[in-house]
Amino acid sequence: MLTETDRLVAHVARLGEEHPPIPLDSVDFTVNDPAGFEARFGHVLDYMARVELEVDRNVLEISTMLPNPPEVDKQFYAEVWQPQEIQHGLILDRLQQVLGRPPATTDLDHVGLKLKVLGLLAHLEPFQDVCRMLYYLTGMATERSAVIAYNLLHDGVIETGEHAVADTVIAPIKRQEPGHYAFYQLSARAHWATLARWQKWLVRHMRRISFAPVGVNNVEQLADFGDVMESLGVDRAYRLGLRFGSEGRDLAADVARVEQELLWARDRGLPVPDYVSRAFREAVEAARARAVR
Repeated sequence: MLTETDRLVAHVARLGEEHPPIPLDSVDFTVNDPAGFEARFGHVLDYMARVELEVDRNVLEISTMLPNPPEVDKQFYAEVWQPQEIQHGLILDRLQQVLGRPPATTDLDHVGLKLKVLGLLAHLEPFQDVCRMLYYLTGMATERSAVIAYNLLHDGVIETGEHAVADTVIAPIKRQEPGHYAFYQLSARAHWATLARWQKWLVRHMRRISFAPVGVNNVEQLADFGDVMESLGVDRAYRLGLRFGSEGRDLAADVARVEQELLWARDRGLPVPDYVSRAFREAVEAARARAVR
């Protein structure tokens, strides 16, 4: 009978075999209306390119907070996830430069002090188990956000009639993201079941104070994320202050569905973790405030 580890190993191997990094020579960068496409999606491409290219720093962060990760985790992030995501970033960055935009500005090597402290504590195995759970939760939120964003971007690019970009840039990238999400979800479900009560309490506390939307490390990037939400049409409920799910897509619920199920199932009245919905609302507010400055 297959164990959870066996299933994860098979999943990672399948991802590597079926989804190698997208060859640059397979991409058609033809854009019929560069000015119109740049006006609508240029900043979205820039944000996504930066996030994808910064996986080099993400791997440093993972290595810092998980000094002794399971072998399947190392295989996933070093041999599958990082090569695929870097290629996504290079392709998106090349596309935005075709549109006349500058290359993405990236941070590839800075690891924050808080993460370094976590890494020191993670040499204690019970605490590393807590860090592993935080890693899986962050991975789930990041990859679910990517799945949603690339699907919405693909729809938007099709609407503009830029079929070369839709078919050879966005479609191949969006096909690779669900497998990453599946890895984190499988890992999170299996690992959560092994944690002691005090570890689960600590995960809940640390997650609440550390959550941020994907790619957000400062106030400007928070506003950038809000702009991306607006361009992809998932900002309306947050902008109007409506009940989540009552108007348009509830991004927070989509992103944090499994996290809500695992961490907060006891809070039956809570449709989505409040720190997730608050972070997305603050992104929209930051974008609006910057627009009027």
